[in-house]
Amino acid sequence: MKKFRPQPGFVVQAFRFALDPNASQEHALRSHCGAARAAYNWAVGWVEASWWQRRAEESYGITEAELTEWRPWSLPALRKAFDQAKTTDPRFAAWWEENSKEAYSTGLANASAAFDNYAKSKQGKRRGKRVGTPRFKSKRKARLACRFTTGTIRVDTDGRHVTLPRLGTIRTHEPTVKLLAHVQAGTARVLSAAVQRVRGRWFVSFQAEVKRDLERVARPDTAVGIDLGVKTLAVMADSTGEIRTVPNPGHYDAARKQLRRASRTVSRRQGPDRRTGRKPSKRWEKANAQRNKTHHRVANLREDALHKLTTSVAAEYGTVVVEDLNVAGMLKNRRLARRIADAGFGEIRRLLDYKTRQRHATRLVAANRWYPSSKTCSGCGAVKAKLPLHVRTYECDACGLVIDRDDNAALNLAALAAACTTGTGVAGDQDTAPAASKPRGADRKTRATRTRRKTRAGRAGGATLPHQRQQETRDRTQAEALTLW
Repeated sequence: MKKFRPQPGFVVQAFRFALDPNASQEHALRSHCGAARAAYNWAVGWVEASWWQRRAEESYGITEAELTEWRPWSLPALRKAFDQAKTTDPRFAAWWEENSKEAYSTGLANASAAFDNYAKSKQGKRRGKRVGTPRFKSKRKARLACRFTTGTIRVDTDGRHVTLPRLGTIRTHEPTVKLLAHVQAGTARVLSAAVQRVRGRWFVSFQAEVKRDLERVARPDTAVGIDLGVKTLAVMADSTGEIRTVPNPGHYDAARKQLRRASRTVSRRQGPDRRTGRKPSKRWEKANAQRNKTHHRVANLREDALHKLTTSVAAEYGTVVVEDLNVAGMLKNRRLARRIADAGFGEIRRLLDYKTRQRHATRLVAANRWYPSSKTCSGCGAVKAKLPLHVRTYECDACGLVIDRDDNAALNLAALAAACTTGTGVAGDQDTAPAASKPRGADRKTRATRTRRKTRAGRAGGATLPHQRQQETRDRTQAEALTLW
């Protein structure tokens, strides 16, 4: 499928608004999201059924030419097969007409993307961790979401309602003037809409093609290096030598006392038990809702603080240098995991990425993951062999410079911007400092956690499916897998 590309001078932007649906509208929203989940599970089972059938036939000694054909997982193929099955399958025949066709298309599209990711991961064409076979979505745990691409999708002119296919007109919790003004001026075109339930509230997100003029930054010739931390959220040092510190709000730590009290209340109520089928009491549901409200408030405060920080940085500097942190590995440190997760290191880089690129057309540079920003002297360029985490002051043995550890790292990142090649997005491989002696191991950061000696068998992201062999695709050659899949 050809990827959508906006017109010159336009960008694809999302506008999200909270909804206030009534009882019947909320029932319809849940029905559509449940239909998307059911269609996803059907597609996963339909495709994998041919895999199990072929494996059983191979055990009977059936030749390759007589085996059951592979079932394709492309979106058109899944749609065609689902249209034939929904009228006869007892799981859908009685109620599939109650929802929009877009609900089922959402689940089928998600299943197609999941199988694509699995195949690309098996073939080594996908970055990141190994992706296993798609798994069925649980009714109890699945995220409620549904996407609409056709039909009546609009923002009403009163600025307080939206209209979606089969769902009708729904009141919004907040005004929709941000998108309505663009639509009425002819500078935006709505492409699709998605509804989802997040943090106890329903939201609608409009994907629109919006005309956006690039905003000039305040200091286009200045580069800034950002060193993220736990005690201090960010230390920013620019190319002029100015250093600024952003304190860590610590929203979760501030709410831990309230969360402990709420969790204690929940534990004293009669909660659900799946083993015995016991239903939760009304008092448990009320206490659990109060605890979730505290969690949602912490998440909203964190999101607001990160947006304000990244927006101010992207609007001021022409070049922003950040570290390529291994956040997933850092979270394995049980002593710092809670504070690292509360700081949101990965989210800061994601926000800076699109804000610098789409809003201001400035440059975001990611320093090499093994670049010794903390161990390198910002004055002479000498590199220490070791610098434990508890040492917060950097003392250079060569030139005698004494400086805060985080300030030193931020200055090194800012100086790294001048040596980065434009367009690569990665810096730190070049010789950015004068030649200096590097003791053994100085080009690697100190490991925070001990590596595992034994690797665990099974699929990435979860346990192995029942009765499934580990060499699922290794039974066939790579050429056959490419042809058949």
